[in-house]
Amino acid sequence: MEFLTQSLVAALEMIWSWDRELYAIVSLSLQVSFFSTLVAALLGVPLGFHIAVREFRGKRAVITILNTLLALPTVVIGLLVYAFLSRQGLLGHLGLLYTPKAIIIGQVILILPWVATFTIAAVSRIDRRYRLTALTLGASGLQAALAVAREARFGILAAIIAAFGRVIAEIGIAMMLGGNIKGYTRTMTTAMALEHNKGEFALAVALGLILLAVSLLLNIALQLAQGRYGGEQ
Repeated sequence: MEFLTQSLVAALEMIWSWDRELYAIVSLSLQVSFFSTLVAALLGVPLGFHIAVREFRGKRAVITILNTLLALPTVVIGLLVYAFLSRQGLLGHLGLLYTPKAIIIGQVILILPWVATFTIAAVSRIDRRYRLTALTLGASGLQAALAVAREARFGILAAIIAAFGRVIAEIGIAMMLGGNIKGYTRTMTTAMALEHNKGEFALAVALGLILLAVSLLLNIALQLAQGRYGGEQ
């Protein structure tokens, strides 16, 4: 108990004193997670919207595949991307392995199905007659799509927030593709694992507290978005 108390006190001191190493790790984690979520949102929201509003052969199969990919293990993604980015891989000449960009690529693959699937769910809750009415009143296809997206915006926002929360707490991809290089690719989760292995718990506890705080803020934002979305439907 005394050991835990000492680690907690040391962790709080690091947070309060704005320890440079601590906040460098936090900054990198937030940056990588932000850009991963941004790219996944730019790809996943239009994809999910298209699947939701269009009828095409194999639609159920596509949705089933997306739902299956929600449970795709991070280590599997790490292995696949590693195979492409390693020196012997197809993209090895780009030199992306063990860089923040490699982590972003892996994390985009991880959360793209999340964004697309939850966007499908959000858009599917909007009455189909809403889009048809907009088209009947003279709206273009893009204008009608934007009108539906506006109605589903809180559900789409919830999907993006959930995706961000998924990647910021992810460790397998960050470890395998980033290499946990100090000052370059070390994220909060990989640093916590390393410090635990070293027996240095102060930094790990400090990072854990910050990660919990970020998760709390994300959950509050998610609940607000879901509450607003649910209240307007």
